[in-house]
Amino acid sequence: MNIHEYQGKLLLRDFGVPVAHGIPAFSVDEAVKAAEQLGGPVWVVKAQIHAGGRGKAGGVKVVKSIDDVRKESQRILGSTLVTHQTGPQGKQVNRLYIEEGSAIDKEFYLSMLVDRETARIAFVVSTEGGMNIEEVAHDTPEKIITFSIDPATGVMPHHGRRVAQALKLTGDLAKQAESMVTKLYAAFTGKDMALLEINPLVVTKGGQLLCLDAKVGFDDNALYRHPDVAALRDESEEDSKEIEASKYDLNYVALDGSIGCMVNGAGLAMATMDIIKLYGMEPANFLDVGGSASKDKVAAAFKIITADPKVKGILVNIFGGIMKCDVIAEGVVAAVKEVGLQVPLVVRLEGTNVELGKKIIAESGLNVVSANDLDDAAQKVVAAVKKVA
Repeated sequence: MNIHEYQGKLLLRDFGVPVAHGIPAFSVDEAVKAAEQLGGPVWVVKAQIHAGGRGKAGGVKVVKSIDDVRKESQRILGSTLVTHQTGPQGKQVNRLYIEEGSAIDKEFYLSMLVDRETARIAFVVSTEGGMNIEEVAHDTPEKIITFSIDPATGVMPHHGRRVAQALKLTGDLAKQAESMVTKLYAAFTGKDMALLEINPLVVTKGGQLLCLDAKVGFDDNALYRHPDVAALRDESEEDSKEIEASKYDLNYVALDGSIGCMVNGAGLAMATMDIIKLYGMEPANFLDVGGSASKDKVAAAFKIITADPKVKGILVNIFGGIMKCDVIAEGVVAAVKEVGLQVPLVVRLEGTNVELGKKIIAESGLNVVSANDLDDAAQKVVAAVKKVA
């Protein structure tokens, strides 16, 4: 789960991390009131969406008068920002963050994430702040320093010194870096974060190390431990189908293709998407119903797929182990009878109770194409979609 910049900064402030002062606003009048409360003489009007690249898209503006705060707030609020992370459809701006201006001397990049390879929390730091870290990694990878924290010891003073050294900070700024690293690690572990990105981390002309941005993502599986974090969720920033899927504990990610997929097991789901691409079409989603789905859960998954107007064909690919093929068949039949079937449907079943599953589908009276294996299923659904198109 992701949260907005202003929410992330409030959370970091609770752990003692230095962040610029700001106030969220949901209307132009609120933005003006926030600017007056902050006092100026320089303010930053920031669009609040779950995507990077806001500045390049015109969603972050530095202004020097209350009138300009009002003007920029009117322009940004309700507009659609298109960045390299939103896709061509962009995201509508429903919230603003009015922040006091900072006199910036230097800009850095700092992030923390869970390194799956080492099973540790890693720091990624660079002197190239304010830029897309992907560009830095491609053009000047030597300017990115990465190191991980041993969970047995936790964060230690030498980790802070390493960050200071990587950012070429000395004296009091080095001490500030050491303190900030400790506080960031406490926030990351204390709130079960999956990602914390600060870009830019700045040194002000007054000699203060300050977080000017905060992109924060959390481990969904740990949210039950943090109701305060779960309460920050902004569903308007999420795909409606993904929200519905989360209610049934389905692993669903919307994609841009035209063939809907319902599979059990992440590996099999990835293979299913790959073979669809192999035969010349694109998957419309990643959907793993898991190994212990009920009939109702399967039916819900099928409804989510059919609700996507981009879907021109559906491939159900189930290898029954714990998940029984007859349960999948019953769920598919129930969903089709409820919502109807407007596009080609290909079903490949294998494993536990496979014959019973095939019998349920065969006797349902539905226009369903059976497949013998994954390759056969992929070819059939691609051919069916092309025929319809």
